[in-house]
Amino acid sequence: MAYDRYIAICKPLHYGSLLGSRACATMAAAAWGSGFLHAVLHTANTFSLPLCNGNVVDQFFCEIPQVLKLSCSDLRAVQVLVVSAFLVCGCFVFIALSYVQIFRAVLRIPSQQGWHKAFSTCIPHLTVVSLNVSTVVFSHLKPPSVFFSSLDLVVAVLYSMVPPAVNPLIYSMRNEDLKDAVQKLMSSCIS
Repeated sequence: MAYDRYIAICKPLHYGSLLGSRACATMAAAAWGSGFLHAVLHTANTFSLPLCNGNVVDQFFCEIPQVLKLSCSDLRAVQVLVVSAFLVCGCFVFIALSYVQIFRAVLRIPSQQGWHKAFSTCIPHLTVVSLNVSTVVFSHLKPPSVFFSSLDLVVAVLYSMVPPAVNPLIYSMRNEDLKDAVQKLMSSCIS
């Protein structure tokens, strides 16, 4: 998404050649492949962990930090965190660099209307990505000595359920028909 926005704003005349169906398929395959590889590594590691602290997870689903709390092996926990941090930081650096280039290009646009249009397409994506990355980082890098089961649950919900639920809503709010329908619904609820 960040690369799409970068090409659309910074190189609009080259959009068709840089983001053809082949480039989109390659990026989708890379995203799915890296996600699948990450999931397989976590699954294989989880099934091979020795568990010393019982087998009850204090969450509504088996997330990695909760399983690592049950493990006897600190080395394995560190390995999982290093692999996860490498993947998350790599993606986040790519996204951040894309947005730095986008914002540099947008700030050179002379009209306020151009600024508004460019920022209105970028800010929602950046907000969802920031929410997701910050909660994942907080959840995975929080020291094990800090234990708040309700806070862990809230953070897990934030990064696992909120971004996928909010993403379609944020992007569809640019649709004028949907905006009008939401405004009518809100005004009828208030009246």
